[in-house]
Amino acid sequence: MPTVIRRAATVTLADRRRQVRRAVSWQMTTGMWSPPTDVSETETDYIVTLEVAGMREADFEVVLDNGLLLVTGQRPDVTERLAYHQMEIHFGKFSTAIALPGPVDLDAAAAEYKDGFLVIKLPKAKSTNVKIEG
Repeated sequence: MPTVIRRAATVTLADRRRQVRRAVSWQMTTGMWSPPTDVSETETDYIVTLEVAGMREADFEVVLDNGLLLVTGQRPDVTERLAYHQMEIHFGKFSTAIALPGPVDLDAAAAEYKDGFLVIKLPKAKSTNVKIEG
């Protein structure tokens, strides 16, 4: 699986709070939406699965910062304009924030986008001596 996860760039605390607020509080007025997301775990890994069809792997930004996984991106709008009777498929910018249950080995993390699902596999840290930097 190609890795699309990166360490967080240096940002101010105010920037981080703003990002988290946007990520966890979807509002119609902001135009930001959150894709359906599952978080599961096996004996060795945490697995985060996002349902976002119509994307490419390069369209996602995945950042781990202090135990918080931030996934952002933008799904392009359809070019053809129609008169909708029902419209439930979101387009535009999206963001989701997931608080991971424990420390992970970021160097062994991997993500794959396939069949409309982004699956992020985060191996659990093997030792409490491992320092995860964000």
